Amino acid sequence: MTNTAVSLPMPRIPGARGRLVDLPVAGRKRVLLAAPRGYCAGVDRAVIAVEKALQRYGAPVYVRKQIVHNIHVVTELESQGAIFVDEVDEVPEGAHIVFSAHGVSPAVVNAASDRGLQAIDATCPLVTKVHREAVRFARDDFEILLIGHDGHEEVEGTAGEAPDHVTVVNSPDEADTVVVKDPNKVVWLSQTTLSVDETMDTVRRLRERFPNLQDPPSDDICYATQNRQVAIKKVAQDADLVIVVGSANSSNSVRLVEVALEYGAKAAYRVDYSSEIQQEWLEGVETVGVTSGASVPEVLVQEVLADLAGAGYADVAEVKTAEEDLMFSLPKELRQDIAGRRDDRALGGRNRS
Repeated sequence: MTNTAVSLPMPRIPGARGRLVDLPVAGRKRVLLAAPRGYCAGVDRAVIAVEKALQRYGAPVYVRKQIVHNIHVVTELESQGAIFVDEVDEVPEGAHIVFSAHGVSPAVVNAASDRGLQAIDATCPLVTKVHREAVRFARDDFEILLIGHDGHEEVEGTAGEAPDHVTVVNSPDEADTVVVKDPNKVVWLSQTTLSVDETMDTVRRLRERFPNLQDPPSDDICYATQNRQVAIKKVAQDADLVIVVGSANSSNSVRLVEVALEYGAKAAYRVDYSSEIQQEWLEGVETVGVTSGASVPEVLVQEVLADLAGAGYADVAEVKTAEEDLMFSLPKELRQDIAGRRDDRALGGRNRS
């Protein structure tokens, strides 16, 4: 665990600088920059998949739902020719469609096949792992308590693998009321982007009611979600204000705000862009913590740092709690270039700008 000064490049996004005022505070102004932050391996893979599909097949390429939950990423891909749709019946027959990083149910896969769509599955491999667990436990006639948020695309996809066996548990409180048919044959799984602490509280309360509750064979909450939460816990202890860069529909970004407040930050806010930072948030603030969700490109963080520097927060120290080097292969349809050569474009849990 390190706390290291870093030299950071200026942002690439044009914007009005000098919008925030450098107001005096009692102590020294500084920024604690959480690491890891931003893009994870699954997001990186999904975004590259859309970019490469556009290069390979030409525009338009259709994407079911948002490829990842970030408004900037979606807008950038739209500018390159991606068309985002809610359901496959909006896609012309025979067209190329990319399934988002959050995964889809077998019903969606079948609907795409029925329309003759050429599907590229960009589901995060860690989400696919949870899908396989659901299939396996359903085959063994277990009742599956899926800890997650009703309506989230990942939960819909996982539940769709075994709809007759899955009950969604939205919160620790729901653990106290959920009904099962056989308390001796029940297992829990989880959405990959949840708060680790809240999830384990839900599991604890479930186990109080169902002592024979089985655990998944491995942790369902993804490494990136956990790492970003660990980093912001460390930062929040010393922060008067935490700014989380991420979109409102990004579960892991929203959780980072909650975790920051729980672990000591006096205030915490989520923004899509630096322009959303309010001057009053900085009143009396000496230390600002900054992080970003797992679907956020680093350029958006750099824009935040540039605006904060203009308000006197030019002293930036990175608080690093983990190294990430996981890499995922592209979907099989995109692993070769147009000439049939293997494409070695790097993927992984790094911050792409």
